[in-house]
Amino acid sequence: MSNLKKISDEDRESKFGYVFAVSGPVVTAERMSGSAMYELVRVGYYELVGEIIRLEGDMATIQVYEETSGVTVGDPVLRTGKPLSVELGPGIMGSIFDGIQRPLKDINEMTSSIYIPKGINVPCLSRTQSWSFNPLNVKAGSHITGGDLYGIVHENTLVKHKLLVPPRAKGTVKYIAPSGNYTVDDVILETEFDGEVSKFTMLQVWPVRQPRPVTEKLPANHPLLTGQRVLDSLFPCVQGGTTAIPGAFGCGKTVISQSLSKYSNSDVIVYVGCGERGNEMSEVLRDFPELSVEIDGVTESIMKRTALVANTSNMPVAAREASIYTGITLSEYFRDMGYNVSMMADSTSRWAEALREISGRLAEMPADSGYPAYLGARLASFYERAGRVKCLGNPEREGSVSIVGAVSPPGGDFSDPVTSATLGIVQVFLGFGQEAGTAKYMRALEDFYDKNFPEFVPMRTKVKEILQEEEDLSEIVQLVGKASLAETDKITLEVAKLLKDDFLQQNSYSAYDRFCPFYKTVGMLKNMIGFYDMARHAVETTAQSENKITWNVIRDSMGNILYQLSSMKFKDPVKDGEPKIKADFDQLYEDMQQAFRNLED
Repeated sequence: MSNLKKISDEDRESKFGYVFAVSGPVVTAERMSGSAMYELVRVGYYELVGEIIRLEGDMATIQVYEETSGVTVGDPVLRTGKPLSVELGPGIMGSIFDGIQRPLKDINEMTSSIYIPKGINVPCLSRTQSWSFNPLNVKAGSHITGGDLYGIVHENTLVKHKLLVPPRAKGTVKYIAPSGNYTVDDVILETEFDGEVSKFTMLQVWPVRQPRPVTEKLPANHPLLTGQRVLDSLFPCVQGGTTAIPGAFGCGKTVISQSLSKYSNSDVIVYVGCGERGNEMSEVLRDFPELSVEIDGVTESIMKRTALVANTSNMPVAAREASIYTGITLSEYFRDMGYNVSMMADSTSRWAEALREISGRLAEMPADSGYPAYLGARLASFYERAGRVKCLGNPEREGSVSIVGAVSPPGGDFSDPVTSATLGIVQVFLGFGQEAGTAKYMRALEDFYDKNFPEFVPMRTKVKEILQEEEDLSEIVQLVGKASLAETDKITLEVAKLLKDDFLQQNSYSAYDRFCPFYKTVGMLKNMIGFYDMARHAVETTAQSENKITWNVIRDSMGNILYQLSSMKFKDPVKDGEPKIKADFDQLYEDMQQAFRNLED
């Protein structure tokens, strides 16, 4: 984006077209023969960035990524001969870009304005900052091919930026730079193939609409742990999977997206704010630097592993589509290094609305609710770029991109075209509404659970059964009251209440509960389900005897146990640590067993 030609630099008439018509973000230009689809152009004397989305004869229809007020008929349109691309290299982490990868902080410092001026042309990555480069096992005479690692840059204390040979390059190394400090424009690698010498810097440029190639796609087998008990226990996601979070306004989609960014077991986070409120992005910018993660005993800010792509609702509509593609291309780049990347898209509905607006201006035939007929295909091509893969090149490594897409159906109506198209594509669906969400269960994770937490899957099934049973019983309770229920049904109701209030509910603003490690989730579940099983057993075995044990007897004699069960969430993973929390949970389980033995005796 940064080295685009200016109109003043080009004197060949064949490289220019002229504005024929303007309709909002859509500009029609004439004398554009020789142009390519999705070629980048600069429109008018402001040199606005746009992309060709339709060609007809020598007329080109251009989608402009900036405000088009002031563009007049007859203004020049300069063809650049390049597709919309992003710069990939050191300096991405911790930065905030707009939808076409312009660095917002640099623009603010350059212009002293809170708005982006028209036609501004700023390098996406700093050309002056030096990075410490260390070559790997590559020396002159080595044969290398696309995807091979040839050096490491310590971008920050959380992310080692691995330098890759561009996917289509190959040859014999003629020169590799020694260890030292270099800028992204310095040549650090030269290769020769068929007598032709190629020079490489730390910077790669990649077209955003083209997925980066991989050796092969692999089945996903490791959970994406979110730190949210309700998701990790009942509705697990997988690293390299796709997740949709549909819900009406104010249901908590952005809270979940931000929580995933803060606490998930991902190496790199790319957060795309696509057409959402500006204060949500500013909240991310304000909160993330203060949050930390502990790596090898050292506390680091999570902003060091995060890149933000901000395209808020007051920015040009057309750039929303670009922001989604920019985000996924950045994610694929870090995946190719062997990292597990999570990309949050908040919200894909705003992207679909941008597609609808552009489609309307192009006078295309509308489909359901006015959305274009190709809405499903565009969504699928985006979500299909997720996955766990074997990366190109040597050494062998695996990486993954997990996509979490928020969807905002109007009025929470899940039959909305965007929601229904998304649900047909994604693997996990976390429905946010006034009632509990449902999800498809993923078989891919069973091996992981069998190996690490063998007791988890049966407990998870039991929880869902209890919650389902409680829903059925609640209708009976409304008719005949709680007192007339069977004793086992009373236990089901009380344990379901315990699960809902003290397990599924989680306080994001507290130090002890904003993040729940999986061992704590499993420990809490084990004790609550253990209490349920023991209570049912006690009631059923004494049902025919004189000393009948009822729910009232259990509740009166085990007040302390019930209090401890509801207080398990107050264990702080940071202060108390894993060994102490596990020991406390095991002790509580033993106390429960002893209390029920005493009760039955």
